[in-house]
Amino acid sequence: MAISDFYSNHSDYRTRLVLNTRDSKGDVVGAAAATLDLIKNAKVQAIIGPEDSMQANFIIDVGNKARVPIISFSATSPSLSSIRRPYFFRATHNDSSQVKAISAIIQAFGWREAVPIYVDNEFGEGVIPYLFDALEEIKVQIPYRSVISPEATDQEIEEELHKLTTKQTIVLIVHMTPILGSRLFNIAKEVGLISEGYVWIMTNGMTNLWSWMDHSDMESLQGVLGVRNYVPKSKELESFKVRWRRKFLQNNPSMVNAELDIIGLWAYDAAFAIAMAVEKLNNANFSFEESKAVGSARTDLESLGISQNGPKLIQALSSTRFKGLSGKFEFVNGQLEPSVFQIVNVIGNGEKAIGFWTSKYGLVKKLNFTNLTGYSTSRANLGTIMWPGDSHSVPKCKRLKIGVPVNKEFKEFVGVPPGSSPNSRVNPTGYSIDVFEAVMKAMPYTVHYDFYAFVNINGEAAGTYNDLIDQVYYGKYDAAVGDIGICANRSLYVDFTLPYMGVDEVMVVPIKNNSNKNAWVFLEPLTSDLWVTSTCFFVFIGFVIWVLEHRISEDFRGPPSHQVGTGLWFSFTILVFAHRERVVSNLSRFVVIIWCFVVLILTQSYTASLTSLLTAKQLQPTVTDVNELLKSGGNIAYNNGSYAKLLIQQLNFNSANVKTFNRYDELDELFTKGSANGGIAAAFMTRPYFNLFREKYCMKYTTAGPTLKTGGFGFVFPEGSPLVADVSRAILNVTESDKMREIENKWLKKHCPDSSTLVSSNRLDLGSFWGLFLISGVAAALALIIFVADFLYKQRDVLRGSEVSAWKRILQVLRNFDQKDPSSHTFRQNELTEGRRIDNIEMVGAVEASPNTNCLHCASNSSQTDLSSVFFGEQGRPSTSHEVEDTSSIPSPRNSNS
Repeated sequence: MAISDFYSNHSDYRTRLVLNTRDSKGDVVGAAAATLDLIKNAKVQAIIGPEDSMQANFIIDVGNKARVPIISFSATSPSLSSIRRPYFFRATHNDSSQVKAISAIIQAFGWREAVPIYVDNEFGEGVIPYLFDALEEIKVQIPYRSVISPEATDQEIEEELHKLTTKQTIVLIVHMTPILGSRLFNIAKEVGLISEGYVWIMTNGMTNLWSWMDHSDMESLQGVLGVRNYVPKSKELESFKVRWRRKFLQNNPSMVNAELDIIGLWAYDAAFAIAMAVEKLNNANFSFEESKAVGSARTDLESLGISQNGPKLIQALSSTRFKGLSGKFEFVNGQLEPSVFQIVNVIGNGEKAIGFWTSKYGLVKKLNFTNLTGYSTSRANLGTIMWPGDSHSVPKCKRLKIGVPVNKEFKEFVGVPPGSSPNSRVNPTGYSIDVFEAVMKAMPYTVHYDFYAFVNINGEAAGTYNDLIDQVYYGKYDAAVGDIGICANRSLYVDFTLPYMGVDEVMVVPIKNNSNKNAWVFLEPLTSDLWVTSTCFFVFIGFVIWVLEHRISEDFRGPPSHQVGTGLWFSFTILVFAHRERVVSNLSRFVVIIWCFVVLILTQSYTASLTSLLTAKQLQPTVTDVNELLKSGGNIAYNNGSYAKLLIQQLNFNSANVKTFNRYDELDELFTKGSANGGIAAAFMTRPYFNLFREKYCMKYTTAGPTLKTGGFGFVFPEGSPLVADVSRAILNVTESDKMREIENKWLKKHCPDSSTLVSSNRLDLGSFWGLFLISGVAAALALIIFVADFLYKQRDVLRGSEVSAWKRILQVLRNFDQKDPSSHTFRQNELTEGRRIDNIEMVGAVEASPNTNCLHCASNSSQTDLSSVFFGEQGRPSTSHEVEDTSSIPSPRNSNS
């Protein structure tokens, strides 16, 4: 039809193409033989073919040798490079051109993994490296490749598909021929892979040709996405389809539903291209140059001639451009350049176009580029999709089979109904289950899952937590949910989410009651170093105050023993603020104010600590440090199956001293026996377990020693699972919300007071008060330095004297220090007050000795006035003009003779 149509439209052309056809019968050897026959015997100038990529390699090499152009409209493998083979023209699109469209679909829906399923031949393997590169660019992992042999039986295909059911990957990319692909999809439906939760994407190897598939095969493709080469509509195309269908039905009346596909359009356009190229050659030489080895040639390949017209013909083909039925036809580097791919969704017996992909704009809903600005992979640019299983929700992961551990003692975390079987779904309860379900609701997409108890046929636990993790590694479970600890050795085989509960490993010991009081309990609030420091500071402050007040205050003078007692008395009575000695110096007042502040804080802290000791229960752990156990060789225990065993091994405990327990009452019994009687002195437990244990045995056990940090509790997924990142983000959202608090109050609410808060608090030590002592000491030392500097300055004349030795000068300074300071206002005031008192006494004595008895009344009034002056003077009124004299000669009133 192509040759007839071409020359009907170009009747003026002087060249005509003559077709020589050979049937390879789909066989590589047959295609090679047909090619040799056409070149050697028919002397053809060009060959349109081969039928597929597997036949192309040998034929292309033959064409290069004979300089005969090979124009293929169906050999799409990227490995058939046109650059190294100038006589090969690909009148179709390279398979590698569609991988960007496939990666754009995957990126639009945010899938993180994909598994390619391809045929094991030249056609299937050629596109895989390009597909890997495209997916790697968008950070999509390929955890597995499924390779199907072209001669694979249904059983072999089924076995391969069963492997995919054990994987968590839901995106499956199929690249194979329609015949093998239809078998694959039929078996996949039987296996259960064409169901809700899966995504199937077909390359153009099937999508371009699925119009030839039976209706029964289409049933297995429901919900499948396909990428195919887009053919723009035109009047010429529609007219040709009508003529082609009419002629096809005449030759094949039984094939009623046959449709023209793009392969036929490329074949039609390839014939047009050759006819146009040949016309450009005009009067070219179409002869063959015979091989020089014809007589001695042992094979047909050695005797092939060389086309004289070949070089000119490939130049003419390379420059041929026209608008064909398939669209723009132009060879670029020996092949057609694709620009648009159409994305379709299989629904019923037909298909629904949901969008397009272009190399410039990415995903678009319609080929209207007026409002587009750049490359996009937005999901909004695609139409509504019906997914496998008649689902309209975007699949993100397949239905998860989740294993849950069985721990009868810690049902608050995971509680499995009794009598559960290994292969039956269960409805577990507990803290971990509620957290997981809340996390699944917080996911950005719907995740379907079922819980399965990790039990044997008897309904008992099938192993330890490590065994459960192994089953996730081997693929029996898609995930594991429970109170599963995150640790380094487990992460070598599986992936953990972020912890939904931070935990640490603690050492549990019994509590001993020290409620009996002793006579020296008042010493316990303070440590020995604080007692010594406080005493030293009391003495030091007393000494400083004595030095500052000795020369100016009578209270700090007298015999040496009196002065020492006064200094200490003053310092210690500040404890109860009962000191009566007056401080005169401003430096002393400065020191005393700061010292009173220190003493106030110290006494209040001491009082609070002593009150706690005397009134609260005296609860103390029997063991306070791990090193005590290591030295004493005491027995310890850990929860059987927990990873505390690894921590115990790291601490180098003797294995003979290590026991295990499974139940609360068993642990309590071991503690009751004691280490000397076959029991234990301590146990290592995860803190949440200890909290539950404490609820049952309230006020009987506590934690001691340092805590050992662990990774916390997390959910388990297979290594490389794309769900881990999304689940971890959802965990963060849940833990930061009020939902987490509700779950904790539901399952882990505390009723027993924390025994660690009832254990007597630590004694007050110097570390808590060193700042106060530092401030007080610096203030006292500064005041002392200022006083000494001032005193020495005033004694500079004594210190400079050269008539006596230095030692005598120092002794003189010390004697001066021991004397009163005559310049002090306290001593001046005392002297003035004493002199005024003596003057008043003299005046009273004079009145009593007067001989004038007629003035008794006046003397009496005068006496009253003077006595009042005496009393007033004794109260401290100063007299500025009176000089105190020696009063030893004043006669006593009793001895005066009237």
